[in-house]
Amino acid sequence: MVFVQLDNIDHAGHSYGAASQQYLDAIHTADAQAGQLVNAVKSRPGYADEDWLIMVTADHGHTDPGGHGGSTLQERQTFLIATGPTLAAGSVRNDVKMPDVAASALAHLGIALDPAWDLDGRPVQQPAPDDFDALRGRLQSRVDETGIPAGILGFTHTPPAGWSVDNSAMGGGGVTEWRGWSFTTDEFWTQTQRDQNRECNIRARNVFAVADGDEWSDKTLTGSFDSTLVSPAHPVTGGRGATLTYTTYYRQESPQKGEVLVSYDGAAPVPVRTYTADVPSRTETVTLQVPAGATTVRVRFRYTGGNNWYWVIDGVRISQ
Repeated sequence: MVFVQLDNIDHAGHSYGAASQQYLDAIHTADAQAGQLVNAVKSRPGYADEDWLIMVTADHGHTDPGGHGGSTLQERQTFLIATGPTLAAGSVRNDVKMPDVAASALAHLGIALDPAWDLDGRPVQQPAPDDFDALRGRLQSRVDETGIPAGILGFTHTPPAGWSVDNSAMGGGGVTEWRGWSFTTDEFWTQTQRDQNRECNIRARNVFAVADGDEWSDKTLTGSFDSTLVSPAHPVTGGRGATLTYTTYYRQESPQKGEVLVSYDGAAPVPVRTYTADVPSRTETVTLQVPAGATTVRVRFRYTGGNNWYWVIDGVRISQ
């Protein structure tokens, strides 16, 4: 294992800004240095019998005038370039975030990731796409939002196959993008309003579901926010336990509430978890006891509130 830090790009950004020729020159220099390192690896006598994962990344971006540390997308946005035997050459992915660098290195070294560590990252060698990610090609540009660049495609109200959104109790009007549960991306959602902690949604990947009463209320509306995201019917075996897992991020302001409900074979939904306090981005595990004779289960995520905060859901899975 080798860790190399090439710091001159950061120095150029602070001294001259990210829009400068000096910044671009520093990138070219670092690119050549990275090439030297890769060539040195490939020149090793035993290279043909070795298993290398090479990752190139930056810990943050820069503003055009220079500097970083704020919450703008330009400062937070970065990249991961990786090559290894399990990674498809030339592929571009939307499910990778900064914490994945450490998790990927550990996995490559054969170190099992202990759930007790509660890592935010996951190995890039082990992608875990979910139903929401299939919506990437359906994303639209902004409608009412003004802080999001017009060229960014980042939201849709159309759920993936098998999913539905129940807006029968949803208020009218409001900001179009966030009327009921929406499906969006980090690049789009975090630019709705800076410094409201949307960038702390670290575990949701690619496309995820958001109920954002705060942003919805930024335009004339009637009623309150009351929207329910409904999963497909998952097959289960009655009389046995099952496990519901999902990634969540919830920011609370009363009278807002988030409810997770389950129903078996179309029966009345029963709450299995309720959110009325802040929850950091994390993976939730809920143990279900499937009634005898039941063959299917649906999960509902109901968010109620108004000009409060928001709830994120991603990676919903049921196992038995």
